[in-house]
Amino acid sequence: MATNLRISRVSSLIKQEVSLMLFSDIKDNRVGAGMVSVTHVDVSGDLQHAKIHVSIYGTDEARVETMAGLESATGYVRRELGKRLRLRRTPEVKFIEDRGLEHGDRMMELLDQLSQERQRKEVNPVVPEQEG
Repeated sequence: MATNLRISRVSSLIKQEVSLMLFSDIKDNRVGAGMVSVTHVDVSGDLQHAKIHVSIYGTDEARVETMAGLESATGYVRRELGKRLRLRRTPEVKFIEDRGLEHGDRMMELLDQLSQERQRKEVNPVVPEQEG
């Protein structure tokens, strides 16, 4: 149980520190191509690997550029994490694009469309033609 707590704490600290780095420390212009936020961090049980899930808001081109910038910044991010977190061994870092928010937005759009269609049908019900 203590191990899970430690992993959770390290994950939370990595998320916090990488979020700060994205905001002010990473100077690669490609990272600024889309708005980036850290959604969550998965840390392996041995604390040697960290998958940093990021949500990128912007065009597909901006997403690709941002991911390229993040991948080139992995060495910097790992070094900074080593300095800031003072772990025995700094985990290897991998950025993964998280499209969950994008899918959630799309689902909300579809639900809104369905709701609007239902309201239109209630206001203007289709009356079958009567045979005469």
